[in-house]
Amino acid sequence: MRVRELIDILKDQPPDAEVELAVVAPVDEQSDDITVDRYGVEGMLPWTDDDSDEVESEDEDEDEDEDELESEDEDHDEDDD
Repeated sequence: MRVRELIDILKDQPPDAEVELAVVAPVDEQSDDITVDRYGVEGMLPWTDDDSDEVESEDEDEDEDEDELESEDEDHDEDDD
């Protein structure tokens, strides 16, 4: 979506209306059901085409999340001793 398209959509809204970001995704590939995650927008980061930040794959993110959860579980186990 282009900024001008978003502005065109928002111009008909009240100026004090809250802005949310909604992520709509299928529950699974075999179903027509969807899930909607809603997030309030607190701010905006500037964007340029020159940004060259390295983007991690989903697999790498999942591995890091699993490692972090396992580490937290171990910390809790040690606290129980």
